[in-house]
Amino acid sequence: MILTGNEIKKSVCSGKIVISPFSEEQLTSNSYDLRLGDILLKYKSKVLDPKKKSKYEYINIPSSGYTLNKGDFVLGSTKEKIGSNYFVPIIHAKSGIARMGLFVHITADLIDIGSIGNSTLQFFATLPVKIFPDMLIAQVSFWVPKGKITLYKGKYQHSEGPKSSLTYLDYHGKKH
Repeated sequence: MILTGNEIKKSVCSGKIVISPFSEEQLTSNSYDLRLGDILLKYKSKVLDPKKKSKYEYINIPSSGYTLNKGDFVLGSTKEKIGSNYFVPIIHAKSGIARMGLFVHITADLIDIGSIGNSTLQFFATLPVKIFPDMLIAQVSFWVPKGKITLYKGKYQHSEGPKSSLTYLDYHGKKH
């Protein structure tokens, strides 16, 4: 069962859903619109090896916008910290953004119950496209789970800003 916009608002007010900052203007009929943060992460390594920590740089998105060229791949994040210990958040890209040639893939669109933080977004430009801080980039819906809830305690908990892959930790016996 999916929560309606009104139920999302009630659950934010009661503390069952975290959306921070929260604005009623971003509520829709059954989701909440998410904004783009102001930092991008760009990998510097020629080859990404899942067994090694990747090199990357941060790029501040100016208020005048940042142009992604055809073939560019970067990571961004939601401005809002989101999560819930009671519902399953699912994130999707805004369709209007995809219609401009920007593929927005959510690194894990099914967010674990108990995971709270900024969500990392993958951007792949099929055409040159300009992005701006605070632009509406994705949407989150909340689903009612069935069964016993085990809260997330993984390596991406409390993420801030775009988060690079931490897969290398899996190969070194570290889970957090």
